[in-house]
Amino acid sequence: MSAIKIPKTKPNKTDLMETPQEGNKVKVHYKGTLEEDGSVFDSSYDRDPIEFTIGEGQIIPGLENAVQELKQGEQKQVRLSSEEAFGERDDNLIQQVPKSQLPSDVQPEEGKVLQAQTDGGQQMRLVITDVGEENITVDANHPLAGKNLLFDVELVEISQ
Repeated sequence: MSAIKIPKTKPNKTDLMETPQEGNKVKVHYKGTLEEDGSVFDSSYDRDPIEFTIGEGQIIPGLENAVQELKQGEQKQVRLSSEEAFGERDDNLIQQVPKSQLPSDVQPEEGKVLQAQTDGGQQMRLVITDVGEENITVDANHPLAGKNLLFDVELVEISQ
């Protein structure tokens, strides 16, 4: 009986990378839903996948950790507690502001989103949650703070 020789194929770069490592660029599709009611809050499936570099903190930590466990082409659903996602709600981020501090062209309405700047020059998103006679109440918490999230995530591509 003669042995059959099977030629060795040369692996391509993505074959060498089982899962993404720190410093790798990845492209990911995702759909994010609220665990409490299943409502979709964001999805990349109707646009290009998001691209980010592993280890640079460009996306929420829990989602980045989940992506690092995937191989290219793999999909999975991951549950993120609020701590792994946008953190807990912080009541210190809810404040009353005198209406007189608003620019004259801003008409305060509940649900309106304002941009503010901290003393350090950082941009901050504020949502008006209440409008009173003299003051408005603004909330600087992320809209998804305090919520557990589900993500359907697909690792589309890994590159150097």
